[in-house]
Amino acid sequence: MAIELRLATPSDAAAIRDLTREAYAKWVPLIGREPKPMTADYDAAVREHRFDLLLSDGVLAALVETINEGDQVLIENLAVAPSFQGQGFARMLLAHAESVAQRLGKTRVRLYTNQQFSENLRFYERLGYGLDREEDMGVGVAVHMSKTLTSASASR
Repeated sequence: MAIELRLATPSDAAAIRDLTREAYAKWVPLIGREPKPMTADYDAAVREHRFDLLLSDGVLAALVETINEGDQVLIENLAVAPSFQGQGFARMLLAHAESVAQRLGKTRVRLYTNQQFSENLRFYERLGYGLDREEDMGVGVAVHMSKTLTSASASR
């Protein structure tokens, strides 16, 4: 299996939208609506944010969307196509996002997820992300988490 990591271009917006909708579809029955990433404007997001795409044998398998927030980097979206889940791609992309943050001189990476996505919460906790706060969004509770970066944590 050949793995390639590349930056997205505006021409990737439709593929990013499709992969994200596919990856998050499993959560719709749990929360009774489409999660925020399923409704995002990816034409605009690709122009405004960084998207790193992971291709497996030339097929888009996963992505991470990051936003430089000045003193930290926000992981806005981490999505793995269902047919590629369980292969370590999410872990690989989180480590990549941490490395990108360090190259930008940041010492902190943050993310958020839905409180009902317990599988995601456990995954992030295992990778060293700690709970910062919970926020009632009216349609659900967002769990904000972050990780302080050291030279060792970014190289994992």
